[in-house]
Formats: sequence, structure tokens, C-alpha cells
Amino acid sequence: MLVRIDPSSTVPLFEQVAASIRRALADRDIAPGEHLLPARELAASLDINVHTVLRAYAVLRDEGLIELRRRRGAVVTGSADLRSRLHTLAGELVEEARRAGVHPDELAQIVKEKYA
Repeated sequence: MLVRIDPSSTVPLFEQVAASIRRALADRDIAPGEHLLPARELAASLDINVHTVLRAYAVLRDEGLIELRRRRGAVVTGSADLRSRLHTLAGELVEEARRAGVHPDELAQIVKEKYA
């Protein structure tokens, strides 16, 4: 699984990490039962603070997408359904559109074009 961040983005790094993992789940690049990289390793590979990764993992845990197990790390759960993930991703899209000043009608048109 490849986690990508954009340091120049206005979106906080922990949200970018969480969003990247959500996308990997939605795309089925990672499956229930799989282990995510340890926070220290992921932080080192992204050149960010380990607490940023831990915060992203905590968000994903709170969403029911992963379990955090002591000494065993972050494990993907099978409890999150596709609609839940879509709602999360849609929320992120709307927030990004707001930051960019995109009108809701324009955003809807963009989504329709991508869906076709």
C-alpha cells in the first residue's frame, strides 16, 4: 500500500494519511486482516512526525476501519461497509471543494463527469 501526502496542501497531514488509507481500502488494495505499516516506519518513509501517523490511525480506528493492537500494530477490520467509506470520502471531497471555492453545482458536475 502506497500512502501519499502533499506537504503543500492546506489539508492537515494526518487527514491526508487517513484519506490515503481509506482510498486503499475502497480500492481493495488492502483487505481485512492485513497489517498496516508500523507508525514509526510509515512516518519515516513519509518524512513526517510519528504522532501525525498515530493521529491518522486513531481517526481510522474511530471510524471502525482499523483496530490498534498493542505490540501488533494497526490491523484492517472488515467491519466498515462501502457506504460508510463513501460518506467519508464524500465529506473530504466537499471540504476540499469548499477550501477551493468550488460551488456545489460545479462540484456535482465534476462528480457526474467522473462517474460517466
